[in-house]
Amino acid sequence: MFIQTESTPNPATLKFLPGREVLEAGTADFLTADAATKSPLATRIFAVKGVKSVFFGNDFVTATKDHDMDWVHLKPAVLGAIMDHFQSGEPVMAADYVADGGHAEHDGENSEIVSQIKELLDSRVRPAVAQDGGDITFHGFERGVVYLHMQGACAGCPSSTLTLKMGIENLLRHYIPEVVEVRPVGL
Repeated sequence: MFIQTESTPNPATLKFLPGREVLEAGTADFLTADAATKSPLATRIFAVKGVKSVFFGNDFVTATKDHDMDWVHLKPAVLGAIMDHFQSGEPVMAADYVADGGHAEHDGENSEIVSQIKELLDSRVRPAVAQDGGDITFHGFERGVVYLHMQGACAGCPSSTLTLKMGIENLLRHYIPEVVEVRPVGL
């Protein structure tokens, strides 16, 4: 098995491409080892000393390291954990896991605007940030403000504010005049 790696805009995060499907649908974000109990793969990766968080997309895994660790030492161990997992035949996720589709529910007078926002996020934004090893999920729209949560390599990335303000905010404002601002939310 050959696993490719790619750097991401976040120097603390590395993207691993195992050459096979990781998640059938949605994404999975594990911010702590305790949160990884629903994933045998995430549990293996967290067993590597220095791994701070793990994120799964359709065909990739990103791992974020502690700031005092070096990828020169961590990368081989994370590669080994991913390889061992896929060779074990275990599932990536426990049977009772429900994938995050990236959308909060929203009813009411803004439902048409919210539908347009979600469509733009799905068609234009999410594929682009997935290439960088992350995801962006919709969390709400209120009084012209779109609330988004950045995950994976995008969480904590030095350029994430610029991505939100100059990229996503400009895109949404261009297509949806009701949007006046985009703000990040932390979970």
